[in-house]
Amino acid sequence: MRDSRFALAFFLVTTFVFAMLNFRTDLEAQFAAHDPGPRGAPVGAGAAVQGLTPTQKSFFEDGLSRFLEIDSVGGTLSGETGRGLGPGFNSNQCASCHSQPATGGSSPSRYAFPFIGPNPQVAVANLDGATNIVPFFVTEDGPVREPRFKYFLTSAGILSQQRDGGVHNVFTIQGRVDATNVMGMTGHLQTCQLAQPDFQQMAELNNLSLRIPTPLFGAGLIENIPEATIEANMQSDAALKRALGISGHPNRNPNDGTISRFGWKAQNKSLQLFAAEAYSVEVGVSNEVFPSERGYAPTPPPPNCLFNATPEDATNMDQDHDGPAVPSDVVQFSTFMRYLDQPTPACEGSGCSPSVQNGRALFSSVGCALCHAPSMRTTVAYFGRTLSNIEAKLYSDLLVHHMGAGLADDIVQGNAGPDEFRTAPLWGLGQRVFFLHDGRTQDLVEAIEQHASSGSEGGGVVSRYNHLNENQKQDLLNFLRSL
Repeated sequence: MRDSRFALAFFLVTTFVFAMLNFRTDLEAQFAAHDPGPRGAPVGAGAAVQGLTPTQKSFFEDGLSRFLEIDSVGGTLSGETGRGLGPGFNSNQCASCHSQPATGGSSPSRYAFPFIGPNPQVAVANLDGATNIVPFFVTEDGPVREPRFKYFLTSAGILSQQRDGGVHNVFTIQGRVDATNVMGMTGHLQTCQLAQPDFQQMAELNNLSLRIPTPLFGAGLIENIPEATIEANMQSDAALKRALGISGHPNRNPNDGTISRFGWKAQNKSLQLFAAEAYSVEVGVSNEVFPSERGYAPTPPPPNCLFNATPEDATNMDQDHDGPAVPSDVVQFSTFMRYLDQPTPACEGSGCSPSVQNGRALFSSVGCALCHAPSMRTTVAYFGRTLSNIEAKLYSDLLVHHMGAGLADDIVQGNAGPDEFRTAPLWGLGQRVFFLHDGRTQDLVEAIEQHASSGSEGGGVVSRYNHLNENQKQDLLNFLRSL
């Protein structure tokens, strides 16, 4: 009798345990971790670093005002104060590409924030009479994008074996009122005639690569991280990195051998070079670093589209000016970026929710932090104590890594190969809308999974992530959105 009661009790307990396990499994099956999406206010980004001197502050504010200027061909149109747009361009203002969630950020999106309006590239396509057609990869709810071609075409219109890799502007100034019957450099009236590239053809040839703007917050801190710190971090946790298939290396400047750190492939060494190239390539304004008007290599721009003396942006030599009015736009752009503070996370340490705190621990234990290093410390900065000996919480190792066939853009820049990209800094991630180099997704879960394509150094870490239960995955995603 006693044995039968024991057997019945054991049966009931076992049945209950199995029922609870099945109930939990059913609950987990119904709940799938999801991206909570961009968080709202406070923005926590776009302000200057703390402690600037009055002079530094005036230079920062002047750089910001130039960053907001709208460029036209001659700088004479109402409301358009900048000078030198085109002949090809991707937008007419630095801030139109770098505005999410504040000036200096990444691409804006009406999808997540309806009040900001459509993709600014859509609005600028036919501004002031321009006759551009908006290409298929630019949409009202999509990100700002720049197109690159992987290889040059032969005279027969087929792909050659010679790499291109350069930006081919989305738009041209053809049809604009300030590029039609305007006095040119020859002293005669001229009208720009310059067709847009055939992007549809390039897409059909699998010769089109797209990129979205990188955020600029904390750029001065990144510029001021010592190379020894980057290299020491690269050597850390070597055994675990090898076990997970993680290597990574710097993209070094080909001229002086130092570590480059800006751009999707860490192709630019300094903020001034980064600014000068963008001014020339994205807006079409020649400057003291890139003094020639650009065409589409190896073809120069047509003479009938050249209206200004070059460089169009230069140091102001007028003796009536002093202070921040003297430097060129390029110098002031770099000053603005240099003094942009790092983003402020939604919470820190014990002030975060248990979910976010657990997600932070999982971020490290899964292995994400092996590439997305939580922080590095800056050195003593020439530009002031506000950038000196600061903990930059960038969540990047500033190295380039193989990201596999699924993410490869087949573009080579420096010693960053066709599938290699700089580890994207994650600070400010909580308010970003578009992810990966081409903005292909707005979903963090998909962005994580994209790290696992064939040949990617991130495959081992993604495998660990996939072995988490759904609640753990949600904690990790909540942590990422808190940054």
